[in-house]
Amino acid sequence: MERPLASARESGLIRVGEPLLVLLSGGGDSVCLIDVAVRLGAAVSALHVNYGLRAAAAAEEAHCRELCERLSVALIVEHAELSDEGNLQAQARDLRYACAERHAGGDYATAHTVSDQAETVLYRLAVSPGRRALLGMAARRGRLVRPLLEVTSEETRAYCRERGLSWREDASNVDRRFARARIRQDVLPALRELNPAAESTIAQTSALLRDEADVLETVIAPLAARAAGAPIVLAELRAQPPAVRRLLLRRIAEATAGAGAAVALPSRQVDLLVRLGERGGSASVDLGGGLCAVAEYGVLRFTRAREAQPPEPVALAVPGVAHFGEWEIEARRGTAGDVVLAAAAVGRSVTVRGWRRGDRIRPAGLGGSKSLQDLFTDQKVPRALRGTLPVVEIRGEIAWVAGVAVAERFRAPAGCDEVVSVSARRSAHAPVTAPADSGGA
Repeated sequence: MERPLASARESGLIRVGEPLLVLLSGGGDSVCLIDVAVRLGAAVSALHVNYGLRAAAAAEEAHCRELCERLSVALIVEHAELSDEGNLQAQARDLRYACAERHAGGDYATAHTVSDQAETVLYRLAVSPGRRALLGMAARRGRLVRPLLEVTSEETRAYCRERGLSWREDASNVDRRFARARIRQDVLPALRELNPAAESTIAQTSALLRDEADVLETVIAPLAARAAGAPIVLAELRAQPPAVRRLLLRRIAEATAGAGAAVALPSRQVDLLVRLGERGGSASVDLGGGLCAVAEYGVLRFTRAREAQPPEPVALAVPGVAHFGEWEIEARRGTAGDVVLAAAAVGRSVTVRGWRRGDRIRPAGLGGSKSLQDLFTDQKVPRALRGTLPVVEIRGEIAWVAGVAVAERFRAPAGCDEVVSVSARRSAHAPVTAPADSGGA
């Protein structure tokens, strides 16, 4: 049975003379892989991770040592402990890959087969809706390679028997406490009754969808690059085909979530995001995991942060400089500032504070008072940033809101000789939150 050898050769993932670390459990698939890798001329080494969870763990380690000695392959053995909490299989996989990243001089290989691929697709499809579930495992992911992904587990064992190689079966593979074992023992046999080649059919479908995903990527990548760090214009998003909308939103959401996070966006959630803000104003959707989508004034953005909390109030001497959060506020004599106030109305000191709900101001030229909340809405100041804008208060009255409005009573009239100018500047790295007309007069 030379099929595993031929398939691994055709994959191009095992190269003559190149270092390859084989993750060796001692099971039939990994025993087949390490022998194939040696025969194909790679510079093979092996890694066995002993978690000590089963009574057979010591015997499995001894078996791996004997096999590697027979094949003249250097073996690295790691002894590791897993937490009692969480998914043991996921913990074991992550720890095994971390060990491989640490020890591998080049690529490292796992013995995943077409049987594993079918199980993976079925498992993901059951627990995680979306196209990603159907893509299965890639033949290469970074330095991780899977040379036997076109071979069944039956074929790897037939290969081992023909080559006189023994292996040890992992009892957890048939333990129905584990979801994958239930798929292996119950679901796949039922599918084979419909089609003996069910596993291969599932894996081939996954491979086709992965090829098509590469085509979609050529469409999504430039759109995502253009949208990076900028709000998404909802009108432009609605003009895109549904698949492009979904993939683009997920890409940007994952970039916001960071640290390689995977964000599932079902169609109903995508539709909701696209409809956000259709009637004007603002709206938001909690996507879970601390991620939130916010639509304001026709644009959509993703955020992990709550609305910014206003800094503590500070006193600003006249003349003088004060720091309010990321802002530097300066008051000076003369007209060289963002807003010019009458010195007699200002006095020797003012207070700089954040917006409070219920705040009102009598903007210059308006002829009446207006709530700051309405002014923020009129000037399209994002909700999450309103609390950080400096509000200059004089004897209990609001004189100026940076970039938004100046009060009629405090603005210097034409021809006034004694004036105070006030300026507000953010640090260079801080995002712009106020309209370009920062005087607000």
